[in-house]
Amino acid sequence: MSTATATLRTNAAGIRRLLPNWAWGLIFIGLAILYPYILDQLMASPDDLLDASIQTLGFMIMALGLNIVVGFAGLLDLGYVAFYAIGAFVIGWLGSQQFPDVAGGKGIHILTPVKSAFGSDVPGIHINFFIVIFIAAGFTAIWGVILGAPTLRLRGDYLAIVTLAFGEIVPRVFENSTSGIFGIGHTDFSNGRQGITPIDKINLPWTTETLRYPLELKPVYYVGLFMVLLVIFLNIRLRDSRLGRAWIAVREDEVAAAAMGVNLVRTKLWAYAIGAALGGFAGAFLGTYNNTVNVDQFEFGFSVFILCMVIIGGMGNIWGVMLGAVVLSLLNRYLLKELNGIPDKIGLDFDVTSINFGIFGFFLLVMMVLRPEGLLPSSRRKLELHGEVDETDHIGAESDHELYEVRQS
Repeated sequence: MSTATATLRTNAAGIRRLLPNWAWGLIFIGLAILYPYILDQLMASPDDLLDASIQTLGFMIMALGLNIVVGFAGLLDLGYVAFYAIGAFVIGWLGSQQFPDVAGGKGIHILTPVKSAFGSDVPGIHINFFIVIFIAAGFTAIWGVILGAPTLRLRGDYLAIVTLAFGEIVPRVFENSTSGIFGIGHTDFSNGRQGITPIDKINLPWTTETLRYPLELKPVYYVGLFMVLLVIFLNIRLRDSRLGRAWIAVREDEVAAAAMGVNLVRTKLWAYAIGAALGGFAGAFLGTYNNTVNVDQFEFGFSVFILCMVIIGGMGNIWGVMLGAVVLSLLNRYLLKELNGIPDKIGLDFDVTSINFGIFGFFLLVMMVLRPEGLLPSSRRKLELHGEVDETDHIGAESDHELYEVRQS
């Protein structure tokens, strides 16, 4: 390690020690709360960046959910988009006019407006958004267990193939479920390729008035921020719990973990269930924000996109995964737009967005060569790849007990 690098690490650690962890957390939360107002002061038209930030919050939740499966438990999942799809369709079923014949055409309304702007009853099922997101999380967790059950004996490439198949099957089921599921019944569950639209806007539980976005982006941003903070709290508590340590033990060595009394079946199923629940949690949020649920949104490339956030950010590190979500989301939103005019300048005729996954693949390749541990790795991951951990570097440590364990190893 060079002297300059060591000095930089020492200075960074010294700055971090000025305040305890909870104080830094409060500072970041405060900045996140003030973020929309900061944009108002810095930009004449901040709506586009605020819209990108709201999308990023949804991606961040999914990345944190996938991190539980891949980063904590070490189970490769290439079909995570399936849980996004299930959560999004739950908000489509419980927050739209997809089932107009319910209750004799009068519809079911729970903490949502009963009458339309014209005074007539709104058909379909309409349940308050803050209830639906937890229903979506629970329903998706069940499907996470269903996926996890047949994969308990699989590892590596075989596990990746099974999860990849699940990610391809679910969107196709929704695409063809216009006459019941698997041809059973006559209810249209997905509206085929056209999808379900419009989706109910977010409405607060204490009022039946809905948020009128895209005109009101700030309230939606705060709803997404609240959901992210809730997921971060859940991740931290899980990571430091007995279950979280069991996940890490399974990731490091399944045989040794089983010999020490870790129940592999229960531990893996909990990882799949909680990771899937967070995918559905984010899916319901993005479904209502995008105002549509369509099978075209749930392609295999999206699973890779979220997985890249986990790997590039720092697999197993909550803060690194969040950083990876922000970086890749904004690159996808703005970098490709800036690159779109380059082919014309050099005499080529193609759209850069058509090779966006190739660009991200190249970026991932560069990261694996130059910094395989990610942008902000955990201390354990850094030890695995480099065989050393700087005693002054606490930034990559997920918690004090992890840093202690790494040092003792």
